[in-house]
Amino acid sequence: MTLSIRWKVALAILFALVCGFVVAGLLTARSLAEQELAQSERALEVSTNLIAFDLRPLVRGSLPLPPMPQLQAMVRELSHRAHARVTLVDASGRVRADSAVRDEDLADIENHRTRPEIEQAITTGAGTDLRASHTTGERTLYRAVRLDQLASPSTALYLRLGLPMTTLEQELATLKRNLTLAFGSAFLIAVALSIWLARSLTKPLSDMATAARQLAGGNLAVHVETSARDEVGLLAHTLNHMTEELRSKIEQLSEDRAQLLAMLTSMVEGVMVLDSKGRILQVNPAWERMFGVTRAEARGRHSSDVFAHPKLNATVSAVLTARAGQEAEIVLTNGRCLNVEASVAGGEQDNEACAVLVFHDITELRRLEHIRKDFVANVSHELRTPLTSIKGYVEALLDGGKDDPETSVRFLDIILKQSDRLNLILEDLLQLSKIESGQVQFKQEPLHVGSVVDRTIAMIKPLADKKQHRLRAQVDADLPIINGDQERLVQVLANLLDNAIKYTPEGGEITVAARRIPVLAHRTADGPHTGVELTVTDTGIGIPEKDRPRVFERFYRVDKARSRELGGTGLGLAIVKHIVEGHGGQIRVEGNVPNGSRFVVCLPAEPEDRD
Repeated sequence: MTLSIRWKVALAILFALVCGFVVAGLLTARSLAEQELAQSERALEVSTNLIAFDLRPLVRGSLPLPPMPQLQAMVRELSHRAHARVTLVDASGRVRADSAVRDEDLADIENHRTRPEIEQAITTGAGTDLRASHTTGERTLYRAVRLDQLASPSTALYLRLGLPMTTLEQELATLKRNLTLAFGSAFLIAVALSIWLARSLTKPLSDMATAARQLAGGNLAVHVETSARDEVGLLAHTLNHMTEELRSKIEQLSEDRAQLLAMLTSMVEGVMVLDSKGRILQVNPAWERMFGVTRAEARGRHSSDVFAHPKLNATVSAVLTARAGQEAEIVLTNGRCLNVEASVAGGEQDNEACAVLVFHDITELRRLEHIRKDFVANVSHELRTPLTSIKGYVEALLDGGKDDPETSVRFLDIILKQSDRLNLILEDLLQLSKIESGQVQFKQEPLHVGSVVDRTIAMIKPLADKKQHRLRAQVDADLPIINGDQERLVQVLANLLDNAIKYTPEGGEITVAARRIPVLAHRTADGPHTGVELTVTDTGIGIPEKDRPRVFERFYRVDKARSRELGGTGLGLAIVKHIVEGHGGQIRVEGNVPNGSRFVVCLPAEPEDRD
């Protein structure tokens, strides 16, 4: 069982007091006993000398001792006056008279020659001893003297007085009782005082221990109340001050940590912190998304165990070994391209930040660079082709072709077509540039998709009839109203239908359909929006699956020779995509079963009124 400090202090004080009381009582009783014994010895010495003075006339000269009855009466009288037992013993140890013995029993008393006080008196003339009496059984103080100092020790008569210690023992017993009562009262008072003192000393300590436990549990509002001005009060004040400082530091650290966490969480760059041994200490959510590894799985593990990428592991090893910044570009197995910037944080101990790696996802940048390169190459090629043709025919005319009217007309007709083609490419490039830069503002007018379909089909039908295509329209009657620019939407549908006509062999079938769909990605307080799905399906040559993600890129062609032969600029679908996205919609291309393509345009509708 573990005692509290309060009881330890109280019991220690009580133990010290008890020991002090016991020692004081024993010393007091012993001192008083010795004092009383000394007084008794002096009184016994005086009484012995007085009685010896009275009895010396009896033993002087050669006169015989009085008879035993007379001698007994004499010693009883002397015993009464001296309040002590009086005994006369001769040198042989025979008791001649004894005030404590009846006359008829005197002959039966044992020889006193071996009594200590008698032996001392025979030797030195006087002797003293304290013991229990063989005759009375009481504890008695004896003193014996030789009555005639001039007589021979072997013939002298010895007087012995015995003072019973009954009175002394009673006084000592009374004294012990009084001391016990006094010490007991003092002990009870000491118990109360020690408990009060222990409580006054330990209560602030107990309060501080409770406050420390609450502080360890995270309660930073704890405060120790104390009115003491001593060391305990100073300790309580120091603890309160420490609590305030700790709370201030924790709040500051919490704010810094929250700000740092907010920055790390909101960063699009991945961040990984390593210690000096290459173990991962911290990562942010962007890093988790990049590598597909959770923070719990990564922390505490060596970086080379988390991702087996030789170039990345070499970069980590280099920055930890050289203690210098490193930069690298890596490609992950999922095709993502990352730029890695490693810097040194300076920590040398375990769980201290030694290196910080920042991962920039440049996949889109590299893709855009590739698209840009393709675009430059494509636009150069697209512009060079008509220019080369124009230049060639002009040179042919200059070389003599102009002299032949028929040849001149044919060459000039080709030059005009190539000029028109060049102008069409430039117009599409200019239009696409304006749309991408936001210079083209789309109207936001309520319109019905059915009217867009009807207008576009009426415009495109002559081209379809020319190739003997069956052009069908399937428009639901319950289509919702959408907000948009009718001219631009007609341009979208016309471009899709024009492509379908171009890439569908004669006698094919082209279907335009429009239906209501839920658009869960667009929600309002009234519930989810609805939308309109507009599809253009043909039975043409189709688009291979691997080329479908790129058909909306500028100048991208599945079959370049066929596209150029059909007069396409390679910019139509890119313009279509921008117009659709400018209306808040999406466009995609799918395969048509059993052959052909299916372009799908999804446009959000206006929220319907709810009662």
